[in-house]
This record gives sequence, C-alpha cells and structure tokens, in this order.
Amino acid sequence: MSQPHTAPILFDRTLLRARQARALKRGAETFLLNRVVEDMSDRLQAVLRQFSQGADIGTPGYGLADALQGQVATLRHVDIPDDESLGLGLAPASLDLAVSALGLHLVNDLPGVMAQLRRALKPDGFLIAALLGGDTLTELRQSFAAAEAELEGGISPRVAPMADLRDVGALLQRAGFALPVTDVDNVVVRYDSAFALMQDLRRMGATNVLVERRRTPLRRATLLRMAQIYAERFADPDGRIRATFDIIWLSGWAPHESQQKPLKPGSAKASLADAVRGVKP
Repeated sequence: MSQPHTAPILFDRTLLRARQARALKRGAETFLLNRVVEDMSDRLQAVLRQFSQGADIGTPGYGLADALQGQVATLRHVDIPDDESLGLGLAPASLDLAVSALGLHLVNDLPGVMAQLRRALKPDGFLIAALLGGDTLTELRQSFAAAEAELEGGISPRVAPMADLRDVGALLQRAGFALPVTDVDNVVVRYDSAFALMQDLRRMGATNVLVERRRTPLRRATLLRMAQIYAERFADPDGRIRATFDIIWLSGWAPHESQQKPLKPGSAKASLADAVRGVKP
C-alpha cells in the first residue's frame, strides 16, 4: 500500500507569524505588497467579470480586500494554518474567485494548497496569485554565501528557496487548472547598503524562517564581510546597491465546457510548412 504524500517542512510557519506580527507592531514596510495589490486589482479588471464569492488566501493584512471592493461581492480572508495538514477549510465548489498576494511563497505544501483551491472553485472559477520566486534576493544570497565560505568554511541556509516560473506553470496544470498563465514582474530596489536592505526585510516580516536555519548568532565579522562583498559586486556607480524581487504571477480557471479548447491533433487546415512558406490554405 502506497504512503500518502507528505510535503517536506521547509518553513517554520509559527515563527513566520511571529515575525510578521512584530513587523506590524514596529511599522510594517509594505511597498512591495502595495505594488502587488495594485497590480492584482488591474489584472482582475481586465478579466471583465463580476465575482460573487471570493477568498483571499494568506495575504498579509487587509489591503487586498479594500482594493478589490467592487470587483468581488464577498471576499473573506483565509489564513494558512501553521499546521498545513489541517487544510484551508474551503468547501468544494464554493468560490468563483481565489486570490493571494505574497501569501504563498513560504507555504510548505504548495501543490497541496493549489489542489485545495482547485477543488474549492466552482466550474469556471478563477484563481490569481502572486508570490516571490525566481531570483528574489539573489544578491543577498550570493553575498552571504561568499562571506561564510571565506570566513566560516561553510554555507548556512539564510534565504528561502524560491519556485521558478516553469515550476509554477507545471503546478497549475498538475492541480487541474485550465488556461494557465504565468509571468514575472522583475522589481529592482536600490538601497544605501546591505544593512538598509536587511532592515526593510525585518519590517516586511521577511527574515529567515527556514527550519534548517543556523541557530547560533550571526558573527559580526561575517556580516560586515557580506556587506562589503555586496557593495563590491552589486553596487551602481553612485554606490547604492541593488536588491532583486521577482514577483511570479499565476492564474488559471477551474475547467468548464464554455472555455476555449486546444485544437485536436491533425485538425489544422494548413500545415506548419505551408505557413512558413506563406502558402494560404
């Protein structure tokens, strides 16, 4: 008898919740989230449909609900539990819209969450989400790795592994979504120093929550060397450093008979060779 699928536990979600609460208390930095929320509102307006029952999955704060007023009649906020095996508590075929803004990239079982959202959507229901992925914080990752290899003889996990565009597209198809679409918004933010970037990450509640993170305090010498390497490798001529955030957008529909279908193999009226030569059918 085969064993049920169990996702590896990469992220300490209890710690994540505590870090996000601390950031909110100290004055959260929301420039990235604000950008995503505004973009999501624009993308939903382009869908040209009025939604009635929606769920916001794991978006920090309540800015998304405010931004989508008028585009969905009811939008309830659904937290992702620290124990993800408990599920999202969404009834089958109960939604016609599921959204998430920067709430899914630190989920341990993203395939499981996507499958739950697919089941929760009514036929022709719509999913749209944005999550950090790809080369997000690649400069910080590389600088830490170089400093630790030089001074400590090894590298510890400090920046979370991120899904890439191909992974996310395959995930949509695997979960059973029709007409899947993915794209990347590459955002480059400039800072005076690596320390200013790290301060912003703390105010985003986005510091290290990896289960396998090193528990001992970061050595001052390593931190200073990291900042030096960052400035050497990733600074602009004016001395300010660059930090990359890759926002992966994904969308898909719960299958419905009214949707476009790909042509059956062999049903084309002209061959590819004729098309290349400019021959009309």
